[in-house]
Order: sequence, then structure tokens, then C-alpha cells
Amino acid sequence: MNPRRPVTLDDVARRAGVSRSAASRVINNAPHVSKAKRDAVLRAVQDLGYVPNASARALATNQVGAVVLALSAEDPQVFAGPFFAEVIVGVTSVLEETDLELMVMLATSARGQTRLEQLLRTRQADGVMLMSMHGDDPIARLAEQSDVPVVFGGRPVNFEPRYYVDADNRGGARLATEHLVAIGRRRIATITGRMDEGAGTARYKGYQEALAVEGLDAGRVVHGDFTEDGGGRAMAELLARHPDLDAVFVASDQMAIGALRVLKDAGKSVPGDVAVVGFNDIATARHTAPPLTTISQPIQSLGHEMARMLLTLTSGETPSPLILPTRLVQRASTTSTVTACSA
Repeated sequence: MNPRRPVTLDDVARRAGVSRSAASRVINNAPHVSKAKRDAVLRAVQDLGYVPNASARALATNQVGAVVLALSAEDPQVFAGPFFAEVIVGVTSVLEETDLELMVMLATSARGQTRLEQLLRTRQADGVMLMSMHGDDPIARLAEQSDVPVVFGGRPVNFEPRYYVDADNRGGARLATEHLVAIGRRRIATITGRMDEGAGTARYKGYQEALAVEGLDAGRVVHGDFTEDGGGRAMAELLARHPDLDAVFVASDQMAIGALRVLKDAGKSVPGDVAVVGFNDIATARHTAPPLTTISQPIQSLGHEMARMLLTLTSGETPSPLILPTRLVQRASTTSTVTACSA
């Protein structure tokens, strides 16, 4: 054999003493191959140093060798944010055990949506993970009808997909608000997330439910956008409209960071004047001034479980939807108490 010529599948088949098709089935891990033939082919692969051609393998297995994580987010900088950075870590921790590559797409612009739509229609990926779907995003419906395996990270506002991984957003928000009530706060405001996203609406409902049980006013509300600047703007509006508020549940830690800055600039002490609870428990929450009480959700696990669910789908099995638990992490932004008073 010419040492400069790449080893081919035919070379492997000849060394193993099997047909080319049998060698191909072994290399692509297909069923219905005898143990003797499989062992012979694997020995030949090792002896010859055979490396399968990626394109040929894709044709043989009807696989592309890549999966997509697509976000319907307006700002490309969202990929650099702590939340999605942790999601990607979780996804890659699963995919690194496979031969699949990860492609990340922003699917908000018309061009981005067209690219994702084409990918779904033409099966240019072995599977897709979708996150941050807004309102009646046509991509979400298209994905549900596609032949490509699709897993949602979170649930869209207007329908429940077949396969999704989500956090207990509603229960976590209820827990946050109940904590504020438990430390004696009665004029509790909220800065919501985007109301065209499932997480935003679920966290708002959790806040409303907790105050309804206590018979407290749930009307101190400003809608935010999950960004630090948006949280700052919303906090300024809350202070202007409700200067007597004594607590605020903020639907993300990023927004809570902006809210803390505005409270400080307004001369409000935290938690003395205003107690603050965030949501997500990103790493920065431990280092704010004061450190932020927050609802912890397993962000890396969200990405990890999305990828695992997608692999289950691509293998032909049918997984069940999964909701991950949330928990309260108490820090200095809510440690002091105030005397309870009427709403």
C-alpha cells in the first residue's frame, strides 16, 4: 500500500476479509453485523489507522454531525451575558461526549429567521435547541412542525411544545415574594421580565399569586426587559410612582443590578429602606453591594438537560418534558426586617 495514500474503506474491508458494505455498517455502528465481522473490522481500522470521511459518514447515517442552539434575542451581546454563557457550558458538557458540533444562531432579524427556517426545512442540522422565543414567533411553530428534532429551553407564551426543559419560574417567583412578606415587607413592587417570553409571564404570575394569598396590593409593577439598563429604568419609574415601596422582586439578577444602582443613587438603603430579591443566581449576584438575595435556578443544568433531551430524540426515543427546581438563596439585600404594617 502506498504510505502516502489515505486509507480507504475498501482497504479496511480487504484487511478484515469482509464486504465493503459490512465494513461500512460496523464503522457507522449499524445493527445486524455479526460479532466476528465487527471485531475483524475494528481490528483493521486500528491496524490501518483508518479515519472515516465526515461527508461519507453523514451520507451513510443520514446525519449532518451538528446541532444548533438558536436564540430569538434582539441583542447579539446576549451570548456574552452570564446566563447564556452558562447555558452553553451545559450544552457543550454533553456534546463533547459525542461527535456532534454546536452551531449558535441569533434568530431575531428577518435574515436570521430565514436562515433558521431554511435549516429546519432542509434538515441542515441533526437537531435544534430553541431559547427566548417571543410571543407568536413563527419559528417556534415551524420548529414544532419540522421533521428535525427540536427541544425548547423554556416554554413560549402561547403554546406548550412537545419537548422542553424549563425552570420552575412561577414557583420561584412565588418563593421570592413570600420571602419578602416573611421579613415584614408589605409594599412589595416587581420589575417583570419581557411579557412576550414565558419566563417573564410565569415570574409575574408567581409574584401576583404570593401577594394574593396575603391580601396585599400587587399593583406596584413596571415591566422590564431582562437587561441591567432596563432594570435601572424600571426601578427609577417605580420610585417615581410608588415612593413608599419597601421591597422589590426583580425578575432577573441582571435587572436587579441596575435596580440596586438606582436605589443607591436615590439615597435608599438596601435592605433598610428597600429589600431586593433577584432571579437566576448568576455569579455576579454574590458580589453586588449588598450581595443579592435571589432565586437560584440550575442554569448549566438547563443547557445540559436540553442537550441530553435532544440526543434522546435523535436516537429515536421519546423523552418527557422536564421542569427544573428553583430555590431561595438569602444574602444581605434582604437580611434586615421591618415592622409589618397594613397595605
